Amino acid sequence: MATIRPKVRVPKTAAKGDVIQIKTLISHPMESGIRKNKKTGELIPRDIIKRFEASFEGDAFFVADMHPAISADPYFAFYFKVPGAGSFTFKWTDDAGESWTVNKSIAVS
Repeated sequence: MATIRPKVRVPKTAAKGDVIQIKTLISHPMESGIRKNKKTGELIPRDIIKRFEASFEGDAFFVADMHPAISADPYFAFYFKVPGAGSFTFKWTDDAGESWTVNKSIAVS
């Protein structure tokens, strides 16, 4: 399997009450489990990221449950109203229970 690398873009600073855009991307093949191996004819096992969670200071504010129809390398862009300085946690979890986490901080100017 290819190396799975999550990427997150969060502004380093914002004013309290600002609405910021957050962008996330994770490189993952997202195998649906319905395709067949061209050489053997056997089904390729399902291997998808099934859940993405974004939280700020421990409180989840964006959650997505994914299904086999989602494309490889899932990308999300969403907005967040900054309540103050703090830390974001972004977590992706796949079918096998493996997870990837990225932490980012934002300062209030």
